[in-house]
Amino acid sequence: MARALDLYCTFLKAVIAACLAVMVVLVFGNVILRYGFNSGITISEELSRWLLVWLTFLGAIVAMREHAHLGVDTLIRMLPASGKRVCFVLNYGLMLFADWLLLSGSWRQTIINLDDRAPATGLSMGIFYAVGVIFGVSTGVILLYDLVRVLTGQASEAEMVAVKESEDH
Repeated sequence: MARALDLYCTFLKAVIAACLAVMVVLVFGNVILRYGFNSGITISEELSRWLLVWLTFLGAIVAMREHAHLGVDTLIRMLPASGKRVCFVLNYGLMLFADWLLLSGSWRQTIINLDDRAPATGLSMGIFYAVGVIFGVSTGVILLYDLVRVLTGQASEAEMVAVKESEDH
């Protein structure tokens, strides 16, 4: 399972890089066209905004897998292994609940907006909200995988401190 999640995150990193590259081309191209030739790409602003939302959510999935979100772990590090396990389970339970709320809301928004069209591109607005569904499912799988590893004793004590105190670590 760990290998599959790592491959998935590698794929997501490639998608994020592609989103960023398309955004740069669209925005830079639009600036050149606007100031140099008094024209522009009509869909540039809307599509760039969508790509930014998508790469943000996809990046959050990768960060979740790599435990790259910042957090304060001073108290958790002082606890014995059993205390770390209890805090980890409570923490992940709350995150799964929040993930479920985001997933169910995103699913509803995707369905509601499936037939609505974006003004510039004409694309379905459901595409915009679908990234929340992808995020919710992906993050849910990652959270459940980590939780099962802790509950079955497969995770080390260091893995139960699932945050980074600073960017140096």
